[in-house]
Amino acid sequence: MKFEQVHTQPDPYAPFLISQGIKANGMIFVSGQAAIGDDGQLVGVGDFDKQAEQAFQNLERVLKAAGSGLDRVVKVTIYLTSMSHFEKIVELRRKWWSQPYPADTLVEVSSLYSSDAMIEIDAIALAN
Repeated sequence: MKFEQVHTQPDPYAPFLISQGIKANGMIFVSGQAAIGDDGQLVGVGDFDKQAEQAFQNLERVLKAAGSGLDRVVKVTIYLTSMSHFEKIVELRRKWWSQPYPADTLVEVSSLYSSDAMIEIDAIALAN
């Protein structure tokens, strides 16, 4: 099986030896996208809305770099440090996706890569 690494510019994950995504057999597997800005720093410390918006933008950027898009996402997993943000996630699904909505798993975790990170999103999408 042949696979290809997906690159974004800038790539804030490169120092950690993590691929933003992998394209294989007509699918794209996207690593967890957090609220990391182009400078490699967490965006919106203490502000869930800003973090969520940045995480979705980062997801979209990786998919575009792979030649795909949010409209090709078939499965998403969203990790939250507090399920109190559930209603906001529903709003974000409505903003970033349309029917048929991707299969989704929502998980509350005690911590993410940084104690200030509040959301991370990974996805599987179809390649174009």
